[in-house]
Amino acid sequence: MMNMNRLKFVATLLLLGLAGYCIARFWGQDSGVSEKAFFYDLNEKKLFAARRTSVPPIEGLKHLGETAVRAVVISTNGNPRDKSSWQIAYLEKYSPELKQQMEAAQAGGTAPRIDRAQAQSHRFVRRVAEAEWHPLSSTEGEQIVNEWLTAGPGGGPAIICTP
Repeated sequence: MMNMNRLKFVATLLLLGLAGYCIARFWGQDSGVSEKAFFYDLNEKKLFAARRTSVPPIEGLKHLGETAVRAVVISTNGNPRDKSSWQIAYLEKYSPELKQQMEAAQAGGTAPRIDRAQAQSHRFVRRVAEAEWHPLSSTEGEQIVNEWLTAGPGGGPAIICTP
């Protein structure tokens, strides 16, 4: 009788250890950083996922040129898994000069030649329903990128979503 209890105890410890190992592996798999980002095809008016390191504008869905820009997608109810709550906060693209420097820096593993402050005037943002692009460094650009901060539940910040 004593050996049977000891055997059950050891088996229970082994199963608990195995369960702990599986849980640790499961939680350790998600680094929290998505390798993909949202992009929006301006011609097709559709959202899609592409490499996070892609520098906008990029090739669009129908491969008719660089018709896709980065889309910052938010969840307005605080649950990024609830796709019905998704909304595009704003769109973003880079000037041809900044795009070229960013891609060269990525290819060479170096920093872009342009400094961060100067780069802000080469990044452009707009709302989905509007046609005009605004430099990120402008008052209008700053307003556009900050509007989503009060779009969440109870007027609090919304949550940025990743594909």
